[in-house]
Amino acid sequence: MNALVHEIELRPPSRSANKDWLRALQKTATIEAQPHRLLPVLFDEVAAAHGASPALIDQRESLSFFELAQRANRFSRWALASNLQKGCVVALLMSNCADYGAIWLGLTRVGVVVALLNTHLAAPALAHCLRAAGAKTVIAAKEFYAAAESACGLLETAPELHLRGEGGFDGMIASLSGAPLASLEEREIELKDCALYIYTSGTTGLPKAAIVTHRRLLYWALWFNGLADIGPQDRMYDCLPMHHSVGGVVAVWSVLLAGGSVVLRKKFSASSFWSDVAATRCTLFQYIGELCRYLLDAPACEAERRHALRLAIGNGLRADVWTPFQERFAIPRILEFYAATESNFSLYNVEGEAGAIGRIPAFLAARQQVALVRFDEELDCARRGDDGFCEPCRVNEVGEAIAKIDGGGGAFDGYTSAAESSKKILRDVFRPGDAWMRSGDLMRKDARGFFYFADRIGDSFRWKGENVSTCEVAETLAKCPGVHDVVVYGVAVPGHEGRAGMAALVVERTFDLASFRRSMEAALPPYARPLFLRLSETLEITETFKHRKQALAAEAFDPQKARAALFFAAPGEDYRALDEALHRRICAGEFRL
Repeated sequence: MNALVHEIELRPPSRSANKDWLRALQKTATIEAQPHRLLPVLFDEVAAAHGASPALIDQRESLSFFELAQRANRFSRWALASNLQKGCVVALLMSNCADYGAIWLGLTRVGVVVALLNTHLAAPALAHCLRAAGAKTVIAAKEFYAAAESACGLLETAPELHLRGEGGFDGMIASLSGAPLASLEEREIELKDCALYIYTSGTTGLPKAAIVTHRRLLYWALWFNGLADIGPQDRMYDCLPMHHSVGGVVAVWSVLLAGGSVVLRKKFSASSFWSDVAATRCTLFQYIGELCRYLLDAPACEAERRHALRLAIGNGLRADVWTPFQERFAIPRILEFYAATESNFSLYNVEGEAGAIGRIPAFLAARQQVALVRFDEELDCARRGDDGFCEPCRVNEVGEAIAKIDGGGGAFDGYTSAAESSKKILRDVFRPGDAWMRSGDLMRKDARGFFYFADRIGDSFRWKGENVSTCEVAETLAKCPGVHDVVVYGVAVPGHEGRAGMAALVVERTFDLASFRRSMEAALPPYARPLFLRLSETLEITETFKHRKQALAAEAFDPQKARAALFFAAPGEDYRALDEALHRRICAGEFRL
C-alpha cells in the first residue's frame, strides 16, 4: 500500500485523479487483513456514529441509521430463530424500498445467503432461479406474492413462502429485538463466504446466479466510495433495480458506509426525474447510459438545472450523449465505469474522458492485470498463434477483454453452476497453466491506455469478411439528422455468408431517408452500412434499459413478423419500402449483396 501511495505522489496527473485513486486504495487497503470485518459489521460502526441521520428514504418511509440497524437485527434474529444455518438460501422478491436493504443486511450478517430475484420474471423463470440457488425460503412483497406462489408450485420441493407487507410474518419480525447482536448470536463469517446470489439478465438464455462473496461486497462499496469521495453530506438518487449489483449494492452501500443517505425510487421517470432530484436534495445520481439519453431527449423543464448534483456515476454512457448531457444539465463531473456482477475486474474513467470506460494507472497494472486478446468471430473463441498462446491486440485493435485470476480482489467466484463458471475461464493464455476470466466483451485500448467498449460478443457480426461492431455503428447512426434512438444488429440473408446489418430507428417527423443515407455513407465503410431499416415509434427495452436485440433479430426483415415500416437498400442504391414481394426476391437471391 505504501509503495503504491508513494508512486502516485510521484506522478502528478491532470485534475485530481491521483487523489481519487489514493482515496480508493486507502479505503480498501485493510480488507484482506481483517477477514471478519464484513459489510454488516462495518455498517454497525457507521450506524453508531450517524444514528439519527437518514439512511434509506423511499416513497413510503425513511429509516435512520439507527432504525435500519434495528430492522436488520430483527431479521438476523428471525434467521437464527428459524434455524437458517450458515449457507442457507433465502430468496427476496421485492421492488426498491428501504426494507429491501434491511432484510439482506440482517440475513447476511448471520451467514444466510440472499438470492435477489428479478421482479419482472414470470413464474417459470422464477422457478428456475429458485432452483439454481437452492432456495429453501422466499420472502415476497404483496404485489409479487402470486408470482412467487406459482413459481414455488413448479418446484419438486416448494420453499417456505413468507408475505412481507402485511399479516403474521410482519408481526413476527416486529416482535423480535432490534438491539445489537450478542456475542452468542454471532456466527463465524469470513470474506470468502457467499453473501448474495445476483442473477444475470438472461438475454441469451435463462438467468445464471452469480456468486457474490462478502469480499466482493466490501470491495464494491469501498472502492466506489473512495473514487467518488462520498461523505456524510452526500445523498444518492437510486432508481435502478435493487436486485442488480449497481442499483442494490454499489449505489446503496458506497454511500451508507460513508454516513450518507440514499433516496430510493421503484423506477425511473424522465418526466419527474429533475423535480424529484431537486426536491430530495440529492448530490449523486447512479445512472445506466440509456437513462441519460432519455433525459436528453425529454422536453426542457424548470428543475433540470436547479438540482444539487455534483456527480453522476454509472456505466454505458455513449460518447454522443456524454457531452450534451453534461452541458445541458450542468453536471460538474461524470464518473463512468465498466464492471459486471461476476467479473473479477473493473475499469474506472476517473479522468472524465468522454466515451471511455476507464483505464488502469501504471501503479495498479501489476495488481489488476487486464488484457485484450484477438477474437475469432467464426470459431467463437480467442485466436491463438503458432505457439498455442493467445494473441494480444495492438493499440486500438478490438479484442476480448480478459483479466488474470488470482487471490483477493482478483478472485473469480463464478456461478452456482460449475459448468457455466468453467465457460468463463480461459486457460494457457500467455504461458502454460495461467488462467484468465473472459469478460465476453469486445473493447479497444488507445495509446494513452483508455479502454473503449466495442460490443458484446454475439452482438457483433461478420459481413463481407469484416467484423462489424453494432455499438459503434449505432453511435454513428445516432448522429444522423432526425434519429432519436437506434439499435443495430445482424440478420441472416439466404445465399450469403455472415450477417447483413439492420438498424431499428426511432425518428422525428422530419427524418429523410435520402439524407440519412448520405450521412451514413459519409461516416461508415460499405461493409458496416445497414442494408435494412426498421422504423418504429418506440424500441422495447429491458428493465436495465438495454434494447431487446434478440427479438428484433428474430423478426429480421420479414414484413409478416416485423409489423413495422421496413426498408431495403442494395449496395449503391437508395432505400426502398420492403414489402412481402421484395422480401421474397431478396430471399431468392436476386440481389448481390
